[in-house]
Amino acid sequence: MKTKKHQQGFTLVEILVAIALFAIVGTSIYFAYSNILNTVIIAQYHLTALTILDNEVESIRNMPYEDIGTQGGAPAGKLLADKDVTQGNATFNLHTTVRNIDDPFDGQIGAVPNDLAPADYRLVELEVGCGSCGYAPVRITTSVAPKNLEGATSNGALFVNVFDAFGNAVSNAQVAIVNTNVTPNINISDTTNSNGMLQLVDIATSSGGYEVTVTKSGYSSDRTYPLGGVGNPNPTKPHGTVAKQQVTAVSFAIDRVSTINFKTTDQFCAPVPDVDFSQTGSKLIGTDPNVLKYSATTVTDSSGNKVLNNLEWDTYSFQNLDSAYEVSGTFNLSPFVVDPNTTTAFNWMMEAKNPMAVLVTVKDQSGQLINDAKVTLAKAGFTSSLETGHREFGQTDWSGGQYSSKSFDLEANLPSGELGLKSIGGSYASSSQQWLVSSTFDLGTPNTTFYNLHWTPTSQPPASGPDSLRIQLATNNDNNTWNFVGPDGTAGTYYTVSDTAIVAAHSGNRYLRYKVFMQTVDDTVTPRLTDLMIGFRSTCIPDGQVYFRGLSSGTYTMTIEKSGFQTFIDANLSVNKNWQDYRVTISP
Repeated sequence: MKTKKHQQGFTLVEILVAIALFAIVGTSIYFAYSNILNTVIIAQYHLTALTILDNEVESIRNMPYEDIGTQGGAPAGKLLADKDVTQGNATFNLHTTVRNIDDPFDGQIGAVPNDLAPADYRLVELEVGCGSCGYAPVRITTSVAPKNLEGATSNGALFVNVFDAFGNAVSNAQVAIVNTNVTPNINISDTTNSNGMLQLVDIATSSGGYEVTVTKSGYSSDRTYPLGGVGNPNPTKPHGTVAKQQVTAVSFAIDRVSTINFKTTDQFCAPVPDVDFSQTGSKLIGTDPNVLKYSATTVTDSSGNKVLNNLEWDTYSFQNLDSAYEVSGTFNLSPFVVDPNTTTAFNWMMEAKNPMAVLVTVKDQSGQLINDAKVTLAKAGFTSSLETGHREFGQTDWSGGQYSSKSFDLEANLPSGELGLKSIGGSYASSSQQWLVSSTFDLGTPNTTFYNLHWTPTSQPPASGPDSLRIQLATNNDNNTWNFVGPDGTAGTYYTVSDTAIVAAHSGNRYLRYKVFMQTVDDTVTPRLTDLMIGFRSTCIPDGQVYFRGLSSGTYTMTIEKSGFQTFIDANLSVNKNWQDYRVTISP
């Protein structure tokens, strides 16, 4: 009997699983091989760099001692400070630094006893790097001593000391030293040691010839300046002088740079764009005349922002240069201190220019800004009172549809944009109550506190009847839900007396509308509304400040009153400029 054998193959799923396993294993092997290959290549580059260093050291050992120095360096010699060496398909950079070393075994220059031959030996530092090779630079140092006894020198020494804002040593700071008044010219680039020092001994004497510049990545910079230079004839730190057998020590202060985020907004936190301003530091690089180390003029962008980067620690002042806007409040009082390695916000609140303005800032003796202080400015025929930390918004013109909605018989186009009842056939509508709902006011933040509601005229014609002008307010944070209420927080009451306190329930809301109601019992008269204002405070408004604008020139009396503090009076405040910054400290 014959046996029939059944031959079975692989299913599609089994084939796909096998392929996936093979791909995983193959990929792992490939990456392992690739990593090993890269490691081998990097190791080969590293060995090549070591070979370059060995060859250079051997070459230096066979040079005359007087030639062991860099071209343009101190000591001067025949070595290049930087040169490229090509090996295979890679190019390596060889950087050479040579320094004279004053060994303390026989005294040191400037010390007791004074070493008149301070260049005891030379220290040679070699570094080989390759930017595309993937390994860290290789560095070695070696010492080279003269064959004969040293002799007294006619040169001197230059010691560079670098520290930060707190007096701590700054290591690895880049020091560039240039002197074109000596032969050969000196052009040195070196770094400070762990003590923040770079010591150059046995270098050529020169009167005011050593130009020194100190930098470090992420740090400010410092430098010397030539005497009699254009724009800075009397520098505070002139180019260095090196005298025979003497030590010249020059010190430089650098530290991590900082940032100021400058912003210009209105009282509702909306950006005010394209504001021109100047920024100056207080550090001087020259005197008689004074020359500032930092001075710049710039402008905010379309969002009212300007990032001021790479600023040295200093005390900075700001001045508005804009032709359209004036500073009506500031969140940081200028000048202010910027510490190293910090980011600081500096905000101006701006208003359209209205010349003869005074910004008043009220502080206590500790420097704390004081809110709710009543500031009164007065002279013959004029009195105005404002409270610190408070501002107002509202409306003075309703013409041209500057509202959300209104009833038919309310007129919004009376002379000067006033509100009143519509005249029909020579008579004012008296059959019903008319109304107007304002447009939405966006205060920019829900962090709000509302104070008083006031309007003009403060009284209406008696013939129009009692409460012929009534007002309600509505606030929310969704810009959609409008529930108009009166001074007790209900829909059944109305604000009927100007300068009434706004119910506290409205505080904490970002959006506001008001609703005006008008009626008359006599068709020959109409109530009127010429302006409506709302007092408020929010996080968009600086503390401790008020802003008087549109003043006339003259001498005013400034009175400041605050519960718990002595009343302050200045009876001779002269207003004689378009904008003045007036600061007051009041005592308990």
